[in-house]
Amino acid sequence: MGFLRNAWYVACWSEDVQAGELFRRKLLEEDVVFYRKADGDPVALFNRCPHRFIPLHLGHLKGDTIECCYHGLQFDCTGRCIKNPHGDGRIPAAANVRSYPVVERHGIVWIWMGDREADAALIPDYSMLDAGSGFHTTKGAINIAANYILMGENLLDLSHVAYLHKGLLGSAQMLQTLPVVREENGALHVDRDMPNVDVPAVFNMLFRQDGKPVDAWQNMRWTAPGCYLLDAGVKARGGEREVRGWYYGIHLVTPETSSTTHYHFASARPPGTAFDAATDEELARLRRIAFAEQDKPIVDAQQRVVGDQDLWAMKPALLAIDAGPVRMRRTIEGLIRAEREAAAGH
Repeated sequence: MGFLRNAWYVACWSEDVQAGELFRRKLLEEDVVFYRKADGDPVALFNRCPHRFIPLHLGHLKGDTIECCYHGLQFDCTGRCIKNPHGDGRIPAAANVRSYPVVERHGIVWIWMGDREADAALIPDYSMLDAGSGFHTTKGAINIAANYILMGENLLDLSHVAYLHKGLLGSAQMLQTLPVVREENGALHVDRDMPNVDVPAVFNMLFRQDGKPVDAWQNMRWTAPGCYLLDAGVKARGGEREVRGWYYGIHLVTPETSSTTHYHFASARPPGTAFDAATDEELARLRRIAFAEQDKPIVDAQQRVVGDQDLWAMKPALLAIDAGPVRMRRTIEGLIRAEREAAAGH
């Protein structure tokens, strides 16, 4: 299918790019090197010297420039070669490296991989991750051995929690509810309201810790191409949402290659829901089990079966619960097609 390029992707968490260090990451099949300027702003360059194609992350930072370790050519934060230490110092016209627009926001380094002008206003709102928001946050990252769309479909089809995450994030009674799919403000929403269900372990810890049945909800927002925000929780049967019992789940998927994905995830509990350190650690452990030990093996296995084939050509036996994933896939296909047509028109 290819990648949608004129969009914001999550490159990494902010702390992955440290001052005075070079950080390498493959994104959309392109090798990228990141570093911070003296003022702290992040920089992203194509990770290849144009002289003899040595990866720049093997080089050295010289102030705000990268020096290639092989022959000492230096490149500034725009990707322009500013020094050739050899002979007369002449710099070939081709001695330039691609520079990618980057924005640091919500503790995330965002990158724009396309050729259209990047608009920072298009970055989705994850302000609950900001320092000073009052939310209690934890975060992590893993690599998924599957296409990012397969991981995205997993996130938009939360009916699977009743089986794959049974007892942890879901319970059998949740199967009685079909998703409601809607579009709002340029985002796709998949909502599920599930009354009178057994309380899963994670939500029991967040709520009353008494094991009694609850009303539950799962509302997932998808912003193309790989940004998800889950509002999930439980409340007393027939009651209203309380301070405790719910959280925001932040799920950010970025293609590494056509068959591997960078998966960044975080949770944000609202102000007034502080727990002791042991409970916080246990909640983080349970969430990581759900993602790394339950979701990941399943989606990885799905990729091995699908391989290079087109999923639609394999004629999947779609169910009503697949409405969100189907809408997402069609949206991605349409955006990629429009992007290619626009490029061809130029």
